[in-house]
Amino acid sequence: MTGKIEMKIFIETERLILREILPADIDGMFELDSDPEVHRYLGNKPVTNREQIVNVINFIRQQYIDNGIGRWAIVDKKTNAFIGWAGLKLVTESTNNHKNYYDLGYRLIKKYWGQGIATETATASLKYAFEQLKADQVYAMADCENDGSNKILKKIGLNFIEKFDLDGIEHNWYKIEKEEYETKKPNR
Repeated sequence: MTGKIEMKIFIETERLILREILPADIDGMFELDSDPEVHRYLGNKPVTNREQIVNVINFIRQQYIDNGIGRWAIVDKKTNAFIGWAGLKLVTESTNNHKNYYDLGYRLIKKYWGQGIATETATASLKYAFEQLKADQVYAMADCENDGSNKILKKIGLNFIEKFDLDGIEHNWYKIEKEEYETKKPNR
């Protein structure tokens, strides 16, 4: 036994690896989720200790088991640095009157903002949803005031559907159908 941890890589882009989130990602996840600026449009509830991150990692890893999908760690190919997470999750509770749908999301450590990483990983995640998972549609949501995230979701082809209230905060609701993705795919 070599002691090397086997990890599943789901996607590789030109710059990035999207792989399963591992218990060893605790420091990167803590840096990400303890930053108040990262949580500005996420209910302003940054974590305050690593035990909370252990719970988050365990929750995500359980989603892999229960649903066959969950958010993925974003890792820089050149430096092996943890950048944040991206990808899909199967939402099994009701959100905006929808249930059992694939939700596209991403969250980056602040020093990686503005480098096109969210767009790159979101685009790759959509491809995975439609080509690997054979999804019929993918949804996403963003706080109405989160200009960056709203811009990314529109840029990668999701369509604004409506505004809705999520825990007292107005959010935009987005969707893309497989047929729409297929017609836009040659541009990817």
